[in-house]
Order: sequence, then C-alpha cells, then structure tokens
Amino acid sequence: MKLVRFGDKGKERPGIWMGDGRILDVRAVAFHIEDYNECFFANHGLEQLDLLLKDPGAKFVDAEGLRLGAPVARPSKIICVGANYAAHAREFGRDIPMEPILFSKATTAMVGPNDPIVLPDGAQVVDSEAELAVVIGKTASKVRKEEALDFVAGYTVVNDVTERVVQKGNGQWFLGKGFDTFCPMGPFLVTPDEVPCLDDLRVWQRLNGELLQEADTSDMMFSIPFLIEYISQGMMLLPGDVISTGTPAGIGSAHDPQVLMKPGDGVEVGVDGVGVQRCEVW
Repeated sequence: MKLVRFGDKGKERPGIWMGDGRILDVRAVAFHIEDYNECFFANHGLEQLDLLLKDPGAKFVDAEGLRLGAPVARPSKIICVGANYAAHAREFGRDIPMEPILFSKATTAMVGPNDPIVLPDGAQVVDSEAELAVVIGKTASKVRKEEALDFVAGYTVVNDVTERVVQKGNGQWFLGKGFDTFCPMGPFLVTPDEVPCLDDLRVWQRLNGELLQEADTSDMMFSIPFLIEYISQGMMLLPGDVISTGTPAGIGSAHDPQVLMKPGDGVEVGVDGVGVQRCEVW
C-alpha cells in the first residue's frame, strides 16, 4: 500500500493512493482513524487499511489537483543519520565514522512533498539532501537487528534541507536543519511489502533539472536494521517516528562551483520505488 495524507495544510485526511488517479478516503468510512499518527500505528492501523481496500462501501476522491501533506502526522521525533555514505562524509570534510552520527530535525520543519521550501532571512548556503527514511510501526526498545524490520511500518522520502553556514557556525546542527519547511516528506508511506529489497534503491536529487546526487542504498555504511538496533538500545522509538538514513555524495555546496538553492529554483528528490518530491524554492 501507499499511504498518503491529503488536503489543506493542517487539515489533512488519511488516504490510500490507488495508483489510478484516485485516493481512498480512509476517514469517510473508518471514522475512528483520525490520522496516520502514533495511535494509528500502535493499534494495528495497517491491518485495518487492508480491510478497507476490500470494503464495497469505500469512498474515493480524485487525486488530480489535491495537495499532499507529509504521509505521517507529526511524529514524536525525526532522527537523522549524518555521513552514512562514505563518499558524502569525504566531500563534507569528515573522517569515515565508526558508528552512526545522529541528529534530529524539528517536527515543525515537516511539509508536504510538493510544498515550497522557504529560505529563512539571511540564508547563504542552503543544500538539498535526498534521503530514504523509515517509519517505525510499533514501540521499539532494545531491538536486535535480526528482528528490526518487524518494527517497520514503511518507507518514505525525506529532503534534509540544510543551511550550511548556520549548521557549521554554532557547533550544533539542529538550527541549521530545523528551519520551517526544511523537511519535505513523502509523497507516500510505502508499506514494506512494496519495498522488498532495501539494498538496491536509487537515491537521487535534481536541482533545476541538473542531476546532483545519485547512489544506491547499498552504499550506506549502516543499514536500516543496524540503525534501528543502535538507536533503540538507549532511546525508545515510538510508532510513527521517522529515521532518515543519510544522503549520498553530490550535495550542491560540494560542487565546484557550488550549486546552491535560491528562490525560484525547482528541487526534485526521489528514491526509486518509494516516491518523488518536487518543491519550488521561495
């Protein structure tokens, strides 16, 4: 299944993307499913959606022209992995990490997959970063990597937008990565049955049509099962939490000359088999 949230910002409704120009309006039939949030995932929500797909009374809406929001309602946390592709670590001037580098993005930075990215006043060096993200489906604490994928609800696309001057200037990453609109997410939450091979997904970014980033997830140094194990040893992961798994080499600020985001640009980021975002820069 491909889960979506559709409608005006702040008023999104949960839906299922049918792939034929329609969205199944989940709340129109299952009134108790308010949103794709912690409560939904913790209470076997995905199994309930399977039943809705077979319901003869299912209600559909035309997807044409509808705004899509982030496919997950505001999670308790967005955990990101820095320098998870060796080539990106080198272009960023870092040594190859021996264990994952973790940071977080503000949940208020989340926007839909086609919403504008609004540069903050005084922004100087802003990069777009294409990433595969995993959404947790049930509470995970001290999980072993061998069972880690049992805790996954699905996968989505995240653009880890970053203001590099702010990131590097104050000794911590949170502000430079947490500006409003700096976390486009979606368009879909794709359930694991539709992503059978996590080690062979192409992650890419285009800025104004120019290909900047392109790599396979096989190039990640720390796999999704390992990351879930590593994080959950000391930090409980809740249903709906998002782990963004890192970006490949090719960020715009590492090019010579630099290719930086500016108002009027068009940014595309995607993960093959998971989804594509298209955002305008304001």
